[in-house]
Amino acid sequence: MRIALVVAASAAAAAAVAVGAAVLQSSSTARPEPRRAACPRGIPLVLDTGLRNDANARALRRAALAYENAGRSQAGRSAAGRLFARIPSLQARVGSAVAGQGAPGRLAGLARSHPRSAVVRLHLGLALSCEGKPHGAAASWRAAVRLAPDSPSAVQAGSLLHPGFAPGLPPFVPSFSPPRSLAALSPAMRFRSLRRGARHGGEQAHILYGIALENLGRPRSAAHEFALALVQAPNDVDAQVAYAVGLFDKSRPQRAFARLGPLSGRYPHSASVRFHLGLLLLWVREVDAGKRQLRLAAAAQPRSRPGREAKRFLAGLGA
Repeated sequence: MRIALVVAASAAAAAAVAVGAAVLQSSSTARPEPRRAACPRGIPLVLDTGLRNDANARALRRAALAYENAGRSQAGRSAAGRLFARIPSLQARVGSAVAGQGAPGRLAGLARSHPRSAVVRLHLGLALSCEGKPHGAAASWRAAVRLAPDSPSAVQAGSLLHPGFAPGLPPFVPSFSPPRSLAALSPAMRFRSLRRGARHGGEQAHILYGIALENLGRPRSAAHEFALALVQAPNDVDAQVAYAVGLFDKSRPQRAFARLGPLSGRYPHSASVRFHLGLLLLWVREVDAGKRQLRLAAAAQPRSRPGREAKRFLAGLGA
């Protein structure tokens, strides 16, 4: 189920660049505890360059890819560390620490010199987890969430702190299609176009920009745009559902359910309501209830975008 969710969520979002794989094991415990990460290939490295394409961003991607490809090879990791050492940025210093010897100590030093960096805290937690120190890891991940809740590092840290949930955050899928003109633009130009549209557009413009922010790992900013959409169109189903999905927080998932659940009574034949209710249920691992909502979404409006997504999720879960 977790693999199906990751694949489907990835297909729904052109996410920010993330290199490396933090291994999140599934769990059904009522009070999940952070556990030791599987680190045979070294400490997981999760860097974010967003939509940047400057020289430093390209160099970071090359160095991160070299680290990922090094696998179990210490020589390969050292070579990646030398690539990171040439890049003048904090993320490169994190990569250099992760690729070298004594990573926990070096990352702890970075945390002292950069006390407000969520990316440093995320990787310090990963390093401590790989050393078998789950309590220190959890404290570091909580700091990452607290310091920068509107960041990809916080999203990753939240997944590590809550292994009983599906990784990442549930995406919002609108019932309407984005303008065709966006397809010809580069990702960066598309983002700027959506941002301009949200400044002067209606609820759909806010929703589309919110989705773009969501895909870049900025859940708080996305939720703000969904809230603006709801202000502009309080009776619009898409705006109501987007606002509810934007409220989803792994530490307080009931807020989103409290908003989305009643909409199923108000709009019983809405594929959007049923699909997103099913999605949130899957995210908290209520699989049977989630599949039931997805089936209702697919039956209610089979040709709608949420209806088609519901069928894709059901096919993935079945596989």
